[in-house]
Amino acid sequence: MTQHNFILPQKSELNQINISDISVELPDLKNVTESKAVVIAKWLMDWLKTDLKSGKIKPNCLLPSKAALAYYLGVSIGTVQNAVRYAEDSGCVCSKQCIGTIVVSEQDFTVRKLTSKREKAIKNIKDFIIEKNFKIGQNLPSSRNISSIIGCSANTTRLALEFLSNAGILEHKFKSSKDAGWVLKSLDFKKMNFEDEVLQETLVAKVENDLKNYINENLKLGDKLPAHAELSSILKVSIKTVHDALKLLIDEGILLARRGRYGTTVIKMPYCNENSESRETSIFASAQDTAFYYYEKTQNHIKKMICENYEIGSKLPSIMELSKEMDLSPNTIRKAFQNLAKEGYLAFSRGRYGGTFVIDIPETGEETFKWLAVNPQYAEIYKN
Repeated sequence: MTQHNFILPQKSELNQINISDISVELPDLKNVTESKAVVIAKWLMDWLKTDLKSGKIKPNCLLPSKAALAYYLGVSIGTVQNAVRYAEDSGCVCSKQCIGTIVVSEQDFTVRKLTSKREKAIKNIKDFIIEKNFKIGQNLPSSRNISSIIGCSANTTRLALEFLSNAGILEHKFKSSKDAGWVLKSLDFKKMNFEDEVLQETLVAKVENDLKNYINENLKLGDKLPAHAELSSILKVSIKTVHDALKLLIDEGILLARRGRYGTTVIKMPYCNENSESRETSIFASAQDTAFYYYEKTQNHIKKMICENYEIGSKLPSIMELSKEMDLSPNTIRKAFQNLAKEGYLAFSRGRYGGTFVIDIPETGEETFKWLAVNPQYAEIYKN
């Protein structure tokens, strides 16, 4: 797989800048000709540039929280959020979900993150201008009309228009940033350095593509994928992102997920159109079917427990009590309760005297969902 110099930052390892460390004067937000978000973004960039140069701020540290900056500047958190997004376009900071806003180092590395709504709006506005064949000097519709056309919120569209204005593509005829007054100034989109291929729908989609390349270059049919934690380290994203990307590959029929030690197996090469699923994998139930079996097994156990020990109107033990008693996760018990409630056997009540109550006695002896799991060592016998 092509190696990218990505990093996977850990919040505990990053130093956070304090509000008291800010050495520049506050921006003047009373008499402005641009939106407050843009003014704050430019102030933020000037501050970081000055303090990075003097060494007062070190690369790869975290900005103060958006709430702290909002209180310090006397604006809303939303305004600070928009300012940070604007500053991120300049490359001086990089936001990462659940981590914060990182001051970008001079070193050549990148933090993998979700493509923002603003970036998608910029791409959509660019396509709109080209599709409608706007000429230089021609007025564009108002930002509200554009937001309706491209399917983005008015605020996101306004931020995208301001980005294009800062990049020299658009110009605003009025001193203040209003809905109308946008004029096409240039069609030189290349100078934005905003490549179309970067604008994938989500980070999960990017990781899905990277996983396909990893499988194609490192694995073959029947091979087991590394653990989620190992893939997270390789691709420099969270384990949750890896999990979501793998689910997409499972839905595409490239991977087969099995419970327990069997793990996730390659059953089809990503860039191969032929259906090359092996017989070994074809006799395994899917993870979804296996999970269904597991929940139904739990439901049947609870049904039997109700029949033998409870009457209509009786209150069942709590989810946590049953979890410890049956040595199962609370989530498994909760799903079993929900399914039994749908079948009309249980009802839930809130409050001090609330809980899970029996409203009908279930019949036992129902056939359990048929499920088959075959050890790989028996694959040869199956082939014969």
